[in-house]
Amino acid sequence: MGNATEWYDYGVYAATAGYLTDAFFPGHLGTLGTLLGFAISFLLRPLGGMVWGPLGDRVGRKAVLATTILLMAAATGLIGVLPTHASAGVWAPILLITLRVVQGFSTGGEYGGAATYIAESAQRERRGFFGSFLEFGTLAGFVGGSAVVLLCQVLLSDHAMDTYGWRIPFLLAVPLGLIGWYLRVRLSESPIFTEVAQDDNQPTGSLLTLVRDYHRELLTLGGLVVALNVVNYTLLAYQPTYLNKTIGLSDTTTTAMMLIGQLVIMLLLPLGGGLSDRIGRRPMWLVSLIGLAVLAVPMYWLMGQGTGWAILGFVVLGVLYVPQLSTISATFPAIFPTHVRYAGMALAYNVSTAAFGGTAPLVNEAVIDRTGWTLFPAFYTVGACVVGIVAWLYLRETVGASLRGTTVPRTGEIPAVSPAS
Repeated sequence: MGNATEWYDYGVYAATAGYLTDAFFPGHLGTLGTLLGFAISFLLRPLGGMVWGPLGDRVGRKAVLATTILLMAAATGLIGVLPTHASAGVWAPILLITLRVVQGFSTGGEYGGAATYIAESAQRERRGFFGSFLEFGTLAGFVGGSAVVLLCQVLLSDHAMDTYGWRIPFLLAVPLGLIGWYLRVRLSESPIFTEVAQDDNQPTGSLLTLVRDYHRELLTLGGLVVALNVVNYTLLAYQPTYLNKTIGLSDTTTTAMMLIGQLVIMLLLPLGGGLSDRIGRRPMWLVSLIGLAVLAVPMYWLMGQGTGWAILGFVVLGVLYVPQLSTISATFPAIFPTHVRYAGMALAYNVSTAAFGGTAPLVNEAVIDRTGWTLFPAFYTVGACVVGIVAWLYLRETVGASLRGTTVPRTGEIPAVSPAS
């Protein structure tokens, strides 16, 4: 629910970009202002990770997750009641950007905390299966946000959408967030965190400890996230623009294709997570990284040969991406020991996402506009996968491993815990 709330906001913001430009950024630079509002939430995620991550390692996963979902829902909902530029002048865009800052800051603690909580609470033999539902929530939120905007456009006139209809999808984030908050406050704290927190002899986590003692783990996760997010934001976020502007597919065809593709990926996620519980995380990632590196260029070339080929190419790349996407929550938190797990996950994931995830659509579009090289997204994907393969070499296998204690988890090793545990 938390991940769905986070990505519902991104889906709604992207789908209402035209209305937001008219309401908050009138003028010839209006689109730039709207894109700034989208990008700034990514830039604030690392700062949020630096704050929420260590806090989650000190006071617990549950308390931080309950706070971040309220902040996300409140920031998104308040966008729906902001005054426009016509009534409030320059304060309207300032307030919008401020709320996007709050949203990005809270998001910095959302994903890492949710992944950490699921990994520490699930049965170790089914960690991959249960963890896959976090990404199910990501796609459900993004698709749901876009679908709500589309429904409003169908039910309301163009004038109604321009004046008040665009506000409705933002306001719906409030009940969505309150449901998620209610569910979270009724959860028990992660048993693995509780075990470490109750032992006075166990080390405490901090950013200094994390950076000083676990730089290998930070770089490993960061390298994997480069591949993960360049593929994600190129294949899922930038793809509509690419297919429409570069390949020449119609808006309707592009939208239908993306929605169908995302729904298929959602259905495959639990299967991929369950498979990783049997064969391991490392084989899943290696197959995905090598498969995408080898087939990205041929599949992007295929997309330029017509609508049917574009669908085939997109499906092939989407299926190859599933082994990464479905195992994030089982793979990444297990890279770190308990006392720095939340902070390590939040910091490395958000820094790499801000640098290579949110910028991927902009980089792809800029290079194609400047050079006319329509296959650049494919080669950008290949380069990111090569970085991911290098990081994969340092990834330890943790399938079935216990996440207890304050030593780095490894399959087949007994965790370091106190005698009382």
